Amino acid sequence: MPQRREGLRRPVRAGRALLAIPIAWIVAVSVIDLLAPPHIHLGALLVAAPAITPLFAGPWSVGLVAALAVIAQTAIGLVRDPEQLLSSNDQAQIIALVLVGTALVIFCVLRERRAKELAQVRYVSEAAQRVVLPPLGKKIGPLRVASLYLAAEAEAQIGGDLYAATRTTSGTRLIVGDVQGKGMTAVNDAALLLGAFRIAAHRPASLGELVAYLDQSVCWDLTEPGESGRYGETFITATILDIPDHGGLVQMVACGHPPPLVQRNGQPTTMDTPHPAPPLGLGELTHPRYHVDSFPLEPGDLLLLYTDGVTEARDSTGTFYPLAQRITGWMENDPDTFLDRLRRDLLHHVGGHLNDDAAMIVIERTATPRA
Repeated sequence: MPQRREGLRRPVRAGRALLAIPIAWIVAVSVIDLLAPPHIHLGALLVAAPAITPLFAGPWSVGLVAALAVIAQTAIGLVRDPEQLLSSNDQAQIIALVLVGTALVIFCVLRERRAKELAQVRYVSEAAQRVVLPPLGKKIGPLRVASLYLAAEAEAQIGGDLYAATRTTSGTRLIVGDVQGKGMTAVNDAALLLGAFRIAAHRPASLGELVAYLDQSVCWDLTEPGESGRYGETFITATILDIPDHGGLVQMVACGHPPPLVQRNGQPTTMDTPHPAPPLGLGELTHPRYHVDSFPLEPGDLLLLYTDGVTEARDSTGTFYPLAQRITGWMENDPDTFLDRLRRDLLHHVGGHLNDDAAMIVIERTATPRA
C-alpha cells in the first residue's frame, strides 16, 4: 500500500512542477506585449497557457492558469491605455480566454470522471481474474512452475484462455485450455470448466474419467435454459495432464488443443498424441473414448504448455510464430527465466501487440520430490 501511494504521488508532483511552464508563458507574453510597440498586440498568445495545461494537470490547475491568463490580459489592457478602462479588442480577448478556460475545465472534469470509471473497470477485471484464473504457485509438489496470461485487449485482463493445477495423493494434475469465442460468454465458460476441474481433479479417478466428467460439465451447461442456441457451437480445446511425483511417465489427454513441448538440453520435442480427442463440449455429439497417452519428463526438462494465441500470433507479414523453431537452442533451465524470454520474443515477433489472448505455462520437475 505505501508503494502504491508513493506511485500515485509522483504524477501529482510532476504535474505541479510542470505548471511552471504555462505560468512562465503568461509572464513572458505579458512582459513582451507591454514592451512591444503600441500597434503590436500579443495578448492572443495567452490562450496557449490554459490550452497546454490539461496535458499534465487537472481541472483546478487549468482553472487557475485560465484565471491568471484573464488577469494578465486585463492588466495589459489597463497598462497600455490607462485613460480608457478596456478597449473593445481587450474585452474580446478576455471573453475568449474565459470561454476557452471554461471549456477546458469542463473537459478535464469529464476526463477525470472517465479515468476513474476506467480504473474501476480495470480493478474489477483484475479481481475477476484473480478469482477465476489465479496464478499458479511457483512450486507445486516436486514441480517448479511459471505461468503467464497475455490479454489481446489492453483494457481486458481476462478472456477465454484458462489453466489450473491441483494436487492429488500421487502427483499433480493440470489443465490448459481455450474457449471458442470471446467476451463475457467465453469468460463464463472458462470459469465453469475451471470450477469443474478443481472439484473433480483431486478425486481418485483415472485421467480418462476426469476428462469425461469435464466434457459432461460443459455439455450440461450448454443444455441449461437459455443456452440451447449454443449447443454444438461452443466448445473448449484443452490438454489435461497428470504428472506423478516420483518419476514415471506423464499422462495426457489432448482434446483438440495444441500439443505440449518438452525442452531438453536446448532441443524441443513436440508431444503429439496418436489418440486425439474432440474438444470438450462436443461429447454428446461424438461420444468419444478418451485414450490416455504418456511421455517422459526427466529432472531438468522443461514442459511448455500454451494456447493457440502463441502459435497463431502473426508478424507484420502474416507469418505465424514458429514456437519450436524459436526456442531451439535456449539453455535456460529456470521456468521463470525461460518464460520471460519467451514472452519478450513473442511480443517482438508480433510488434508488441497480440491479436488473440495467450496463456503459457513452463514446468520443471526437480531432482528430489518435495514431501
